[in-house]
Amino acid sequence: MDTEQFIAFEEEHCAHNYHPLPVVISSGQDVWVTDVEGRRYVDMLSAYSALNFGHRHPALLAALSAQLDRVTLTSRAFHNDQLGRFCADLAALARHDAVLPMNSGAEGVETALKVARKWGYQVKGVSEGNAEIIVCAGNFHGRTTTIVSFSDDPDARNDYGPFTPGFVTVPYGDAEAFAAAITPNTVAVLVEPIQGEAGVVIPPTGYLQEVRALCSANNVLMIADEIQAGLGRAGATFACDLVDVQPDIRILGKALGGGILPVSAITANWDVLGVIKPGEHGSTFGGNPLAAAVGIAVIELLNTGELQARSLSLGEHVLATLRNAGMPGVKEVRGSGLWWALELDGTGPTGRDISMTLLERGILAKDTHTWTIRFAPPLTISEQELDAALATIIDVVKAAQP
Repeated sequence: MDTEQFIAFEEEHCAHNYHPLPVVISSGQDVWVTDVEGRRYVDMLSAYSALNFGHRHPALLAALSAQLDRVTLTSRAFHNDQLGRFCADLAALARHDAVLPMNSGAEGVETALKVARKWGYQVKGVSEGNAEIIVCAGNFHGRTTTIVSFSDDPDARNDYGPFTPGFVTVPYGDAEAFAAAITPNTVAVLVEPIQGEAGVVIPPTGYLQEVRALCSANNVLMIADEIQAGLGRAGATFACDLVDVQPDIRILGKALGGGILPVSAITANWDVLGVIKPGEHGSTFGGNPLAAAVGIAVIELLNTGELQARSLSLGEHVLATLRNAGMPGVKEVRGSGLWWALELDGTGPTGRDISMTLLERGILAKDTHTWTIRFAPPLTISEQELDAALATIIDVVKAAQP
């Protein structure tokens, strides 16, 4: 079958909950993918940061293969010989005591919300049913019923009510608004250190430090959603590390599974995570030995610090190159590490239009919110591959203006 036939076949039987670009990928290696007709592309999206280590990283495939030959699933009804090391290694990486493993990023967020509420009732002493969690406008934390209850994206929210109560929304980057929203019933704040789906939005200088200080002063848990921003993407192991902030709960996902299978987790100290007792939260596949084995290999890659350093230095090169390119129609170039966005001024082609042209030129990227294009290549991309991609991006954007 050709591209059109594959797409038509998929749309005949698969729910239309996405609007993908018209390319059908059949294979991938490192930063490159190949479609069903043999065309090659540089992957500059990395499955929204799930492929931080590139497609089919040999160390991750080796860990997967070795575990496939042993056992893949036990459920948490029994122990397995991989989970302990995974949790120990991840706790050390996150500088926390303990880990609660799950599968998808949204499950990780739901887990953090549940832990924060239980902590609020059992430790802080909030009266039952009155816990409040402060969230940020423009957030994206997933698409479960509870999470879309505090989304302000109409596509994610419309027609899914009634919504879960207990959330208070404040503007992102506004520490004063956060301070004003705190009440005796506030148990946590949920914040992305860099907003991903919103278009790689960087908070103002000092914002995360102020949020951390307000949480500490008011006995409120700081929950950092590092599902996209973490694990090297933003130029440090965690985006919060860029400003020396340690949250009470980290939420991790995407790259934690190496782009091979879904793995998520929250990390915290025992005075927080200890509120969860047997039978109160879980998942059949959460902490399965196959996921744990891959997760261990992911952490080993990060423990060297090499990928984080490459992300930081190459990211600085990207921002300098793009900001000095003089691209008409681009209102802003923003980013951190190997994660950046072009914000268009709305006078010319849309983000999807640009993404389609990039596709024709051999680059995979994706738009968000009409006028923004996001880029997140694997952290393994070479400087030569990156420079070639940047030259194409600049050429496409310049040529697209009327």
